[in-house]
Amino acid sequence: MRHLAPLIALLWAAPAAAHGGHGDGIGWTLDASVTVPLLLTAVLYAIGIGRLLARAGRGRGALVRGAWLYAAGWLVLAGALVSPLHEAGERSFTFHMIEHELLMLPAALLLVAARPGPALLWGLPRPLRQLFGSAARLPFWRRLCEPITATAIQAVIIWAWHMPGPFDLALDHEGWHVVQHLCFVFGALLFWWSMLNRTTETLAAVCLFATSMIGGALGALMALSASPWYSAYAAMGMTPFGLSPAEDQQLAGLIMWIPGGLFHLCAALWFLGRWLTRKEGRDVVAAE
Repeated sequence: MRHLAPLIALLWAAPAAAHGGHGDGIGWTLDASVTVPLLLTAVLYAIGIGRLLARAGRGRGALVRGAWLYAAGWLVLAGALVSPLHEAGERSFTFHMIEHELLMLPAALLLVAARPGPALLWGLPRPLRQLFGSAARLPFWRRLCEPITATAIQAVIIWAWHMPGPFDLALDHEGWHVVQHLCFVFGALLFWWSMLNRTTETLAAVCLFATSMIGGALGALMALSASPWYSAYAAMGMTPFGLSPAEDQQLAGLIMWIPGGLFHLCAALWFLGRWLTRKEGRDVVAAE
């Protein structure tokens, strides 16, 4: 509980910092390596969904719902990468952790739930549409999307990139920072796609529970550590938000441990609830 007050103060200070309250201020990230891919995916999806809606009949409602989900996921993704949150993460590990959690949890889940594949393909010219459509059917992708494989891949990505060496590399070099975020987004998209499309409710619940434990264990290690893991943050001394490097890391660990773990745990319970509902329905039919 003693970490809640610093967290509230830290979040309260963020808007002021974004408007130049500390040093050079914390502004928006408008680097082409971030904005161009974001805009490209938005334009491709808009073109594709427009083409599909023009051809849709009874499935129009599903396309519209998917479009809203995609828009929500895209906005969360863009907000995490472009808003002052990203630059705040350069100075505070807590904000960096919030950014990563937004990328891997609500953003990735919403984008996968939108089922954007057909719309993105229809946004491409016909030759590229055929090329990517054929590539998506390769056995390699099917193996990657197996639930155990996808869970393991995401776990390795999370743990590997939070080791001190790779994380410091990403902090020191913008190119590696981009690679880190691409790995997080890829792993999360693969994981949520597998959970929603390639497995049973019970296996999805098991994988989600395991993921909550895997991420929670890493967050707990951070939260309980008395010394900072990352030399780049340790060298900064006090964060602009009044936390020591150790406190900043402990707060970030709590965010990964508790809200991050609860997100996966709630998803696991949702899948279990669906399984129980289906089971009860089958039992009723069998009894009749």
